[in-house]
Amino acid sequence: MHSRVRELLENRGGNYLLPFFWQHGEDEPVLREEMARIAQCGVGAVCVESRPHPDFCGPLWWRDMDIIMDEARRRDMKVWVLDDAHFPTGFANGWIRDKFPQLKKIYLAERHMDVAGPLAGASIMVNMWVGEPDTLVAVVAAPVSPTGSSTGAEPVDLTNRIRDNRLYWDVPAGQWRVYFVFETQSGGGNQDYINPIEPASCRVLIDAVYEPHREHYAADFGKTLVGFFSDEPNIGNGGGLYDVSIGRKPMVLPWRAGLLAELQREFGAPVAALLPGLWHDIGPASWPLRYAYMNLVSRLYSECFAGQLGQWCTSHGLEYIGHIIEDGDAHTRMGASAPHFFRAMDGQTMSGIDVVLCQIRPGLDRRNATWIIDDHADGEFYHYELAKLGASHAHIDPKKRGRAMCEIFGAYGWAEGLRLMKWLTDHMLVRGINWYVPHAFSPKEFPDGDCPPHFYARGKNPQFRYFGELMRYTNRICHLINDGRHVADAAVLYHAQAEWSGEYMSIKEPLRVLAQAQLDADIVPADLLDATTAVRGGKLVIAGEDYGCLILPCAQRWPRATLEAIVRMIGEGLKVVVAQPFQAVEAQAGKPVPQQWPVGISEGGDASALLDSLRCARVCALDDLPAVLGAWGVTGVRTGNRQPYLRSYQYRHDGLTMWMFFNEDPAATIDTSVWLDGAKNVVAYDAFANVLLAVEGAEPEDGGMRVPLTLSAEESIVLLSGEGCHGGRLPAAMSLTSAKGKVVPVAIEQWAVSTADSQAYPTCTPWRSLDALVNLCEPDLLPGFSGTIAYEGGFDAQGAEGGHVFLDLGEVGETAEVWLNDEPLGLRIARPYAFDATGALREGRNRLRIEVTNTLVYALRDWWSKFMAQGPSGLIGPVVLRYA
Repeated sequence: MHSRVRELLENRGGNYLLPFFWQHGEDEPVLREEMARIAQCGVGAVCVESRPHPDFCGPLWWRDMDIIMDEARRRDMKVWVLDDAHFPTGFANGWIRDKFPQLKKIYLAERHMDVAGPLAGASIMVNMWVGEPDTLVAVVAAPVSPTGSSTGAEPVDLTNRIRDNRLYWDVPAGQWRVYFVFETQSGGGNQDYINPIEPASCRVLIDAVYEPHREHYAADFGKTLVGFFSDEPNIGNGGGLYDVSIGRKPMVLPWRAGLLAELQREFGAPVAALLPGLWHDIGPASWPLRYAYMNLVSRLYSECFAGQLGQWCTSHGLEYIGHIIEDGDAHTRMGASAPHFFRAMDGQTMSGIDVVLCQIRPGLDRRNATWIIDDHADGEFYHYELAKLGASHAHIDPKKRGRAMCEIFGAYGWAEGLRLMKWLTDHMLVRGINWYVPHAFSPKEFPDGDCPPHFYARGKNPQFRYFGELMRYTNRICHLINDGRHVADAAVLYHAQAEWSGEYMSIKEPLRVLAQAQLDADIVPADLLDATTAVRGGKLVIAGEDYGCLILPCAQRWPRATLEAIVRMIGEGLKVVVAQPFQAVEAQAGKPVPQQWPVGISEGGDASALLDSLRCARVCALDDLPAVLGAWGVTGVRTGNRQPYLRSYQYRHDGLTMWMFFNEDPAATIDTSVWLDGAKNVVAYDAFANVLLAVEGAEPEDGGMRVPLTLSAEESIVLLSGEGCHGGRLPAAMSLTSAKGKVVPVAIEQWAVSTADSQAYPTCTPWRSLDALVNLCEPDLLPGFSGTIAYEGGFDAQGAEGGHVFLDLGEVGETAEVWLNDEPLGLRIARPYAFDATGALREGRNRLRIEVTNTLVYALRDWWSKFMAQGPSGLIGPVVLRYA
């Protein structure tokens, strides 16, 4: 048996969980109890967060940290620290505001006015457009058409015509727009925060937070205290909005002393007269200037912020992790985030993302669904792009060592129970996320209104006693998808530089089409495509990954070096396809013909010869991608029929290959078969029960195995092939069994129903008898009850001897624990609610007890939960016996 599998079966797998442990200054007994509860869940680490703490990095903070560190040492747990007094990271515990205001953020802004000429002897008051203590950088005039659009003529630099806060200028004939470009500290977000593109400003965060922790716990560095976590650091311009894409939205722009000269070097020509092009179309130089600016600022952020913090951590034997805001492609912009996901995360030792605030919900993968903080959430981004950003960076950056972290579960409200938590976990696991920061353990007095759910909730969460089962399940699968190598089919070129250069397609679109065809892809930034990028055997090779093809989302422009590398790699045998949306298709002779983008390069200038060389790349419409890749032999997991909601992930260790499959459909069962390339013997692994299971009906095919696969809605399974893969005769769940024969209803005339809230359990109080199973949150039943609902009854069974039989509960709201004739059949926190009853079921009379535990939302109708519909409560059924 492979050592990785043996470790799991012997409960010797690693810990990949570090839940937030919020600090508000609670008493010592409360902190110690909470640490005990966390450890009880099979969790081996915490990430300590001020939420906010009344004395962060002061005596009370060190008192509380000493308690947590003591508990961690005693329990052999690890401690991480969220690196600021409150999120988002960058406040520097108030030091910028209180000690170093000169290091606050600086922005570049513009105001403009229109004037008609000719007008000799004109003067314009500068101080009407630039405030105090703003610093004027440039005054530029550009001719405009009667509609206000650019004429394409050269702008005129008028900066040297300023005298005593007035612009003196003989306005030529025609219509002109006069731009005043200036430095300011106004108009952005989080104004008392560090300037993340200024190294001295970023250093303040180290001095204010990192160094004090070193002074107190240097002996624990790399042992008990293992790292720092940056939460949502950002540039913060544009009011913190997600959609402030350069050249498309009015906003101030991040700036620092000397940046004008740096931008001029980046652009390769004088830029003062072109600065208005950062916001407005002033002619052909507009997009090249925006590209140069974003290219420069994204590199500065990488070096000054994440790079500097990462270097400090590495030099002190620590890890540095966290995430920026990714929402709705904010990761290619500034605003609420940092430009360029891969550069922003480069200094970290794990890749990182988060999913909170009801961003991902089953079944809402294409719609702009109602969301907590805006009118809508981009379902396509959250379902098809978000997790792949994190996993891709882990795969292609050696510093990450294959590790991708996700902050998960927070701010969904008490409507989120273990069922949805497992769905979200599977959603991330099957995309390659292999470390988790569950959000959150809060020791505050119940109820704490801060972004529930809270896992223990001072003993008030009725589902807490099962939370550890989800944590152990997560750790087990993470143990399988760490320290090996992910297997990908394709690479998709990251669209950041294309967005900075003109019109473009987001990567979420090709990623959706590929995922729905079980083709796995990594997102690859243009930075990794250059003269040194290797092609071997027709595959693109980056770090430890190789890809059967490269997909370019259509865009007007890409950087010259990127296109030159692609042309070279095509010549070396790499298959390259440019994906076009149907909206970009023109009709010719009755047939759709994709537009031939790109039409230029990001830097501007003539690139016609290079673009002609690129025409040898294949061009196809989005929906044709799977067929094109299939013709090239890039087939991924081949299913017996089309399954757009089946997700798959392949991972290899020496001597062991695993495939994870997840049915993301919230309602429909998947019944198909899957072809596993290179598999020779296949067993299933039930990570929830921690058992290996035999797979029936698998047959050799085309150098691999064809395996029948049935997954109920929301169900996942792991298949293994390799050393010593063998299992029992039948699995304990329904999916891969032959239990599709006789179905017999469990006939219970009267269900005796009793209840217990989280404080009273396991002592249940009789409620009433039911002659039929119903939704108990109906108005005249138990609409305000949260806790455990116990169902008991007797039934007769025949044919219980000599075969496998499963007890299927049907629909449940939402966790179910079952005893048959006083024998425990187990626990299910999500579908399928099916239990192996073989051996427990008796011929004749049987006694059945089912305990269903719902969420706190029925008793505690919190604000956060209003954005999700609540499911039924209790046992809904139908309850049946399924015979193999």
